[in-house]
Parts: sequence; C-alpha cells; structure tokens
Amino acid sequence: MKIIRDYKEITKHLPYACVTIGNFDGVHQAHGRIFDQVVSKAREHQGSSVVVTFDPHPLKILKPGGIKLISTIEQKIESIRMAGIDYLVILPFDRDFAATTAKTFVDEVLVGAIGVRELVVGYDYGFGRGREGNIDFLKQQGKENGFPVTVVEAHYEEDMLVSSTKIRELVTEGRMRDVEKLLGRYYQIRGEVQRGRQRGGSVVGFPTANLQILHDDLCPKHGVYVTQVIYAGKCYGGVSNIGYNPTFGEGKLVAETHIFDFDADIYGKPLKINLLKHLRGEKKFSGPEELAAQIRKDISVARTVLEEAHQELLITCSNEED
Repeated sequence: MKIIRDYKEITKHLPYACVTIGNFDGVHQAHGRIFDQVVSKAREHQGSSVVVTFDPHPLKILKPGGIKLISTIEQKIESIRMAGIDYLVILPFDRDFAATTAKTFVDEVLVGAIGVRELVVGYDYGFGRGREGNIDFLKQQGKENGFPVTVVEAHYEEDMLVSSTKIRELVTEGRMRDVEKLLGRYYQIRGEVQRGRQRGGSVVGFPTANLQILHDDLCPKHGVYVTQVIYAGKCYGGVSNIGYNPTFGEGKLVAETHIFDFDADIYGKPLKINLLKHLRGEKKFSGPEELAAQIRKDISVARTVLEEAHQELLITCSNEED
C-alpha cells in the first residue's frame, strides 16, 4: 500500500481509481464492508483501490476535547493496509482545510488529483464545510463528473449498529466481547512501557508492565481485564488493571499488566495489549497480601478464558506477526 500525505504529490491520475472517503476511526466491520467494495470494483477494472482520510480526526480540530479516538493514525494505517487497499491518501486537517467547500474538495482532490472513476461511501457520510458534501451532493457530482456513487448501507451485528460512536460507548462500559464483534478484532491499547514504583514484583509478587493512559485516549472501564499481550512479535497471556491503583494511592491513570510466563526487561519498549474480557472493577485492598490473593484468583480465571479463546488468539497473534 502506498501512502500519500499531500494530494498535490499526485502528478497523474491513479489507474481507474475506485475511491472511498471517511474518518474510519477504529476501522470497524462496517468500514471493512466499504473497503471490500472498493477493492472488488478496482479489481474488476484492473484499477486502484483508494482510501482518503484525514489526520488528525476533524473533530479533534473542530471540537477540541470532544472526542476520544478508538485508534491512533498508526493503527488506522495498519488496518487499512490489511484490507488490501492500494493507495491511502492522508490529508492534513486544520481549520483552513475545514473551510474548504465540498465542491472544491471534489474538483481539486477527487477529480483533479486522484481522477476518481467510482466512489463508494457509507450511508451517513458527509464532508466539507458544514458537512455540505452529503450523499445527494455526491450523487449529483458523480453525474456531472462521470463517476458512479455506491452507498453502503448500515451494518448491524447482533442488533447493534456498527459505528465508531457505538464502539466508544461499549469500550467505556467494558463490554469487550461486544466491542470485538463490532470491530472484528480485539480492542487494543499500546504504548511504551513506563518505569513505575516497581512494587508489583518486590512487594506484591506479580511484576507488571505499565502503560500510561493519556487524557486524550479512549479509556476502557476501570478494572481488571483478561488480556493478550504482544511484545516483539510474540504473544502472551496476561491480566491488566486499568485505573489509579487505589491500594497504593496512585494518582496517575495507567494500565498495569502482569504478563504470564514472561521475564524480560522491557522498560521503554513498545507493547500492545488486546483486551478480551472485563473481570471485575477496581478495588482498594487492605494491603499487599490481600491484593496478591485477589491477583492469584484473577490469574486463574484469566488462564481459563485464554484457553477457551485459544484458536481465536492464535489467529490474532498470526496477524500481529505478519
């Protein structure tokens, strides 16, 4: 997949460009259906499948603090690449760009630079100043510029509308199994391992790898989770506590993960954590002994959950290695 970060870099029209536009936060199951159509239409004509998206997410600029994102731009790129897309056009979004009219966007980006031959969009998509670039507008532009517009209808999983908004809601409720159904994969947090107070191993008896959760991050419901941990392309089971560690009065929001059958110094190293199941809420214990006893119970339950999901976890790990 070729990544283009400035549409002005495109010096000639892409071969029979089948294009979709969107924010694609989370790259969930409904987005996957759009990508499938784009790839299929491109292959019919030996053409190019093209995704146009924005960075940062427009609402980060238009409504600062008003949205927590499911995925980072890196995660978005990874997922779109896995969908088999040929070209990913990432347009820098700022307030100047937000003032661009939908007509200008179509003329300069879709028609002028990319040379769109077919357009595929989700049923509720809108873009341009004041979201004037709605479905009716796009269909009219298609007639005027000679490209058909395919609208992909809403997609449901077990009566749940697959949308980024719904997934954010489920994440904050800790409903990780439902999140997986809508995403088509486990919800993942990632970051560099931070050096903490180092009480996990020496005081409690269970060393942890700590990832800081920032204010702008979409934070799952606080508590203990069964997790799949990915480090250096290898996968491990684990349990993670997301919260403020009330037993020791921590004031910083972190994800503390005890990784099963693992013994390595990974401070400062990148770690990925897939959240499988919320086990319990965060709780303040009387001291290290009571906390350690509860962690042993959590680990026992977690190993059972991980064993039941063994085949599914193998597939997930294989995708990470790729």
